[in-house]
Amino acid sequence: MTLLVLGVLLWAGAHFFKRLMPDARARMGDAGKGIVAVALVISVVLMVIGYRAAEVVDLWYPPAWTVHANNFLVLVAIFMMSPAPKKGRILNGMRHPQLAGFRAWAFAHLLVNGDLASVILFGGLFVWALAEVVLINKAEPEWTPGAAGSYAKDGMFLVASLVLMAVIGYIHYWVGPWPYPV
Repeated sequence: MTLLVLGVLLWAGAHFFKRLMPDARARMGDAGKGIVAVALVISVVLMVIGYRAAEVVDLWYPPAWTVHANNFLVLVAIFMMSPAPKKGRILNGMRHPQLAGFRAWAFAHLLVNGDLASVILFGGLFVWALAEVVLINKAEPEWTPGAAGSYAKDGMFLVASLVLMAVIGYIHYWVGPWPYPV
């Protein structure tokens, strides 16, 4: 659990660095991007190792229907993290679609995983994504959405999201459980 907690904290800290210490980050110049990227890679490695090694401590037993809710929310998350918000019409007025998508992904995984390690991982990442929105809005209070795209672009990104979800599902099966009901 220690590696898992450290991974989540390092993920949050690396992302918060620019917002909480903008002068220090600016002094680092382009080298700062590399340092943050390395910190993020290390955080992901720590989260994966920590999650896989964590003792299973069940807190609740999710009902079977949550698998369907999870898969729908993950599809929504993939769509929100695609270029659709900038190039399509449906999400054009949304300020932080990627962070909202990340929260949808994290919440979806909380629905289907009732163990302590999942609460730490997905709950921690959900809280990080909420806090990130607050920090961004505080640092950059003014925002205007770009020009709206077309519904055709939304449709294209929805189809791409479905394909990507299938690919992610197969990769998920290689590293963990099969994510789709049979």
